Amino acid sequence: MALDLEKLRGDVQAHLEQMGWPVFHGYHRMVDSLLQVNWDTERHPDFREFVTCAKNAGAKLIIFFYDSFSQDKIDHALDQLEVCDLTREEKRNYENRLKSLQAYEGFTSNLHLSFAMDGRLFVFELRTDWYEALEDILMELDAAAADMEDEGSDGPVGGGYFSNN
Repeated sequence: MALDLEKLRGDVQAHLEQMGWPVFHGYHRMVDSLLQVNWDTERHPDFREFVTCAKNAGAKLIIFFYDSFSQDKIDHALDQLEVCDLTREEKRNYENRLKSLQAYEGFTSNLHLSFAMDGRLFVFELRTDWYEALEDILMELDAAAADMEDEGSDGPVGGGYFSNN
């Protein structure tokens, strides 16, 4: 994956305008009533295939979202790190991994195209490797925080519902 999706973002925008697509600049959220279907970007990474598919399927609107990487995301991860009960070495390892991501500040980190049809949300999504690395760190820190909560509970697992029989 390219370090920056900025050029691709511009290409997507130009292609959609050239094709005359109405574009809604927004983002999708998982909606319980919609089934999400993800485009296979591994084997079909060209967004033009997705756009052509949307057109041929009869989609009326494309939702276009991209995100620029900011220091705020790293700061959020560092805040999470502070509340985790990790060894000094583990914390230092996470801090070093997070500091290495600072080089990507301002870069386009992920890009989404989607359209809704027949109760389904069809999604084309690309993320840079370094953005996925940040998401991995955040998941690891969430898991460490959850472990701390589990260890710190005073009652039995399951919220105290158990039988005395």
